[in-house]
Amino acid sequence: MKKRFLALVTIALSGLGSVSAQSGDCTTMAALAYDDAKAKNYEAAYPALQKVREECPKYNLATYQYLERAIEFKIDKAEEGDKKELVEELIGVWEQRLELYPEKTSKGKIYSDIALLKFDNKIGDKEDQYMAFDKAYTEDKDNFKSPKGLYAYFDLMAEMQDEGEKTLQDVFDSYDRVFTKIEEEENEAAENLAPLLKKQEEGENLTSKEQKQIKYAEINLANYSKVKEAINAKLGARADCDNLIPLYNKDFESKKTDVAWLKNANARLSAKDCTEDPLFIKVSEALHRLEPSAKSAYSLGQLAESEGDRAKALDYYNEAAELETNKSDQAKIYYRIASNYKEKGSYGQARNFYNKALKAKPSLGSAYLQIANMYAQSANNCGEDAFSKRAVYWLAAEYASKAARVDPSISSNANQAAAAYKGRAPQKSDVFQSSKNAGDAISIGCWIGETVRIPSL
Repeated sequence: MKKRFLALVTIALSGLGSVSAQSGDCTTMAALAYDDAKAKNYEAAYPALQKVREECPKYNLATYQYLERAIEFKIDKAEEGDKKELVEELIGVWEQRLELYPEKTSKGKIYSDIALLKFDNKIGDKEDQYMAFDKAYTEDKDNFKSPKGLYAYFDLMAEMQDEGEKTLQDVFDSYDRVFTKIEEEENEAAENLAPLLKKQEEGENLTSKEQKQIKYAEINLANYSKVKEAINAKLGARADCDNLIPLYNKDFESKKTDVAWLKNANARLSAKDCTEDPLFIKVSEALHRLEPSAKSAYSLGQLAESEGDRAKALDYYNEAAELETNKSDQAKIYYRIASNYKEKGSYGQARNFYNKALKAKPSLGSAYLQIANMYAQSANNCGEDAFSKRAVYWLAAEYASKAARVDPSISSNANQAAAAYKGRAPQKSDVFQSSKNAGDAISIGCWIGETVRIPSL
């Protein structure tokens, strides 16, 4: 009883400024309802919160926050046949919250939550469910962040194509939207993670807030990585060369002056490495004639590379990188250039372009892994003595570990590589015999030109 009295007083005082026009009944009803909700007594809170919503809809945002929890509790407890009504009620609560408190409500999150609720509970047909996700994407893409929601958005399109309701091109368009959005979220998470990892690697103490930020970023990266794998699996054979080449071949003559069509065909054929088919050559050359662009230059680079003309390929790739404005696509181009230099043994140039790729796309863990590999391969050439040569492996291990942290999709391989490099690096007895200590800096010479600190072993 004492708690209820305190709740009444608290609500009354907090509501004076914003709800002076509300009756005392609203304050009393809300205090009692909120008190039960805070105690997670949702059975009692539910009808009281409903009454506050009906009679005092603008009283306080908390009404909708608590009511959401109460309805979700009831949905979890309800029999399957009783859930639909509760689901529709929850949707109504979210929509009313968005209407009454737009500045305190994320439109993209609300719309994606509504879409997920419909998807999970099979409300409406696939087209209805898809359009619910599409509303979240088109009206507030920035706040449509749910990994599960993004997967469902694409999954529904693929399912409708399987049923003959959508075209293969519709699936490709949906895939591009979702994949690009996921990469944007990955990059944001990796950018937030990078300075914290650097601080951690340098031995600085992290605050509890920073530790939570690392955990949150790594969870997000892991979830988005799983979604990418899932949508790639769902796309599957739909995007194989066997499907793409006939699809674009039949329309080439009528579309060969259509820049938008050529761009789409070029990007899809390039992404799936359908570069040896004559169609790819025709599409790439037609596009470059009409509108020289990053994608057309990149495609011509692929052609030159497939013909063994690496110098010409690099010229086209560099042109593509300069023209490209999309950061993720630019990163792929820089990565390709770097790989060409790596294959030639030009490790310094390769690292330069791998770093450019990482600047464009911080979540591109494979670039870190390639740098680690080059360092490991150079160990015997980049030290003054046996100890410093083996110390290069510590540096290689650091880069491999970074790869695992920023890109969970390669974490298994990256962690294995890091462990292998650590195994080749000086061990505790070696450090002792060298008269060095943990934390001492070892300068690595030759093309590497970096410093690594002896870890605690």
